[in-house]
Amino acid sequence: MANAEAEIGAEAPEQKKSGKKGLLIGVVLALLLGGGGFYAVWSGMILAPGDDAHDEAEAGHGEADEMESIADVAFVPVEPIIVSLGPGSRSNHLRFRAQLEVPATYEQDVTQLMPRVVDVMNSYLRAVEPSVMDRPGALIDLRAQLLRRVQLVVGEGRVRDLLVMEFVLS
Repeated sequence: MANAEAEIGAEAPEQKKSGKKGLLIGVVLALLLGGGGFYAVWSGMILAPGDDAHDEAEAGHGEADEMESIADVAFVPVEPIIVSLGPGSRSNHLRFRAQLEVPATYEQDVTQLMPRVVDVMNSYLRAVEPSVMDRPGALIDLRAQLLRRVQLVVGEGRVRDLLVMEFVLS
């Protein structure tokens, strides 16, 4: 029994040593494999783009698509809107002017619905709390809200974007 206890006591320090050795080997291997993987991706040995001929064909095709999408765009101006802000704001009025980015095929449809567009924009801007206008990110939120409302009025797919041309608090 005494011999068994002596053997257990003698084995314990060796186990601690091998635990540290295993941890050190694991860390070194992880660093080597991580560095090797980084180099393989960075140098292009793995996950590299396809061959040059394929890439050139893709690049040429992408430019043609971009030119078609530029030619397909029309901008429909929205008449300026001036909204009086109520109490609780540092400013008295908001002057807002925008343009709608639409596919050229829908330019006439959107222009025809412009009175509804102005109405929904005017109604929304008047309903916004004046304290919201003073926030730094207010323009981003207002733009997203207005774009969604305009898209509902004119129909899905007819307005791509709302471009804010003027947003002046005075």
